[in-house]
Amino acid sequence: MTQTKTDKLAREEVCRVGKSLFERGYVHATAGNISVKLAAEQGGGYLITPTDACLGFLDPARLARLDDAGQQISGDRASKTIALHRQIYAASAGNPTAARCIIHTHSTHCVALTLGLKHDLGKNQQSALAQELLPALTPYFVMKVGHVPLIAYHRPGDPLAAQAVAAMIARYQTNGTPIRAVMLDRLGPNVWHDSPAAAMATLEELEETAKLWHLTKGTAASLAESDIDQLRLTFGVFW
Repeated sequence: MTQTKTDKLAREEVCRVGKSLFERGYVHATAGNISVKLAAEQGGGYLITPTDACLGFLDPARLARLDDAGQQISGDRASKTIALHRQIYAASAGNPTAARCIIHTHSTHCVALTLGLKHDLGKNQQSALAQELLPALTPYFVMKVGHVPLIAYHRPGDPLAAQAVAAMIARYQTNGTPIRAVMLDRLGPNVWHDSPAAAMATLEELEETAKLWHLTKGTAASLAESDIDQLRLTFGVFW
């Protein structure tokens, strides 16, 4: 398939973000993936990093290109997480936090939090309110990330994980608090935004907040509800 100018720019931006995340330790080895939903003027469909690719050494020409139905058109074999990503794109469409780019990592501090939790996620997935990875520790976590519900453990690539994530996105949207991140138990976060750079900033804020939680040994107090109300009124945040 002939690349459009905007398709070329999207490829280069995915590779730039992947390299930045790798060089700063947010991803390691061949863990993690990045996808972009392409607009009609870009030819539609999706770009996603190839399976078992190191995000620090991506080649723009070898990114997997898929059509709107998720069928691969060109590039190296797509990451198996494309099924999950497509569910996120579909479930978030029309929301204030609609996804145009999704980043998945195995970020150390986020994953470590799930390993230390005493939880029953299988039970929580059926409850009105999901268990979440972190409380409202800082204003920028509330503003830039928001609620991060936990998703019960599924093996990598399990279609049930994609269904659970889509259902969680719908649940929070119905509750008036649309989300832009979920945490897969023992695997890592999926974050989304309207561009690779914005999604990367969301991932950074999430991982750094998880690090703060570790450094305070889980004892830091959450922001007061009055403080969160001020953030809602001033910045229009969803919490």
